[in-house]
Amino acid sequence: ERHAGGVRGGWDNLLCVIPGGSSTPLIPKSVCNDVLMDFDGLVAAQTALGTAALIVMNKDADVVRCIQRLSAFYKHESCGQCTPCREGCDWMNKMMIRMVDGNAEPAEIDLLWEMSKQVEGHTICALGDGAAWPVQGLIRHFRPHLEERLSRSG
Repeated sequence: ERHAGGVRGGWDNLLCVIPGGSSTPLIPKSVCNDVLMDFDGLVAAQTALGTAALIVMNKDADVVRCIQRLSAFYKHESCGQCTPCREGCDWMNKMMIRMVDGNAEPAEIDLLWEMSKQVEGHTICALGDGAAWPVQGLIRHFRPHLEERLSRSG
């Protein structure tokens, strides 16, 4: 509560945090309760301090929509020079849009994960990693939420 006014609605209203700017994987409140917000602590929690541009989402946020918005940003920012980034960012964004709209099948979660892994580490610059990691964080920590959301729509 000392920094930046705390979480809107209090700590119990925290959903997740993206600790290192938009290009790092999110961590849910359950991880935030115990993780030390330093380089080593965040790497151990499968995320990173990155630019330290902290993004905080409370329970009012639609985390799927938020990550889709980041996906759209990285799709737009891709220069298109390397195929994994050009095609992968486009496909990840299309799949995320389907998940936001409830038009995806639960099996597409694994396809999205595999797509992100084909982009991560296979590009000339770090933009591909930055596009893949938010999607991976969403799937890693909010898979049950995604499955439930997609099963409701079908």
